Amino acid sequence: MNTDEVSRRPLVAILSGAGISTDSGIPDYRGPNGLWRRDPEAEKLVTYDYYMNDPDIRRRSWLMRGENPVFRARPNAAHEAVVRLARSGVPVRVLTQNVDGLHQAAGLADRKVLELHGSARSVVCTGCAATSTTEAALRRVAAGEQDPACLECGGILKTATVMFGQPLDPAVLAAATAVAQACDVFIAVGTSLQVHPAAGLAGLAADHGARLIIVNAEPTPYDGQAAEVVREPIGRALPALLDRLAASG
Repeated sequence: MNTDEVSRRPLVAILSGAGISTDSGIPDYRGPNGLWRRDPEAEKLVTYDYYMNDPDIRRRSWLMRGENPVFRARPNAAHEAVVRLARSGVPVRVLTQNVDGLHQAAGLADRKVLELHGSARSVVCTGCAATSTTEAALRRVAAGEQDPACLECGGILKTATVMFGQPLDPAVLAAATAVAQACDVFIAVGTSLQVHPAAGLAGLAADHGARLIIVNAEPTPYDGQAAEVVREPIGRALPALLDRLAASG
């Protein structure tokens, strides 16, 4: 983080959750129509212990990945508004719980994005840590490999995402914590603020003096600490909010 940049204009941190990407055709998980409510068994497909110990879970997980709208999705107005804010000269850091890569696809520089839960666009071997693209792994699935193994060591492959039961990358979490402590404005958008430790960043920012703004359709545990709570659709509400911040800079 450039301290000279921060001293000139307030630092805005944006914690984005699944709700920011629903307008791009990616369903959320915990909302009223979320995947976990419609199919509680689906949570097993992204739970580390189930995944590592049950070949059938892995086969079903690969089928789910092949149907995942992430790989067809395009950034929407909310993602574009974040890029517009950054290009206005306001220092912006995005701390995202999403694994879809849409902030970067919209044009936000990699260095401004911390992917708290990893990325669905690459795979990693749980044995030797070799990495490759999810696209390549899915081609192998389409060719008939139901549970493609690592080409380097034969180990179990998974997407480079943080599954339930796995810890966040300590370096990424430390960087996100530093941003939360340093920012002047902290916007939590499209997140239920129920999944920790990412959710706790909102309270941490508020405790360190940041103006906390929550943009989410449903109540969150941190609404009481927020200076502003917005229930309007994210595709309209976030661009209006960020354009206002850009103008007031």
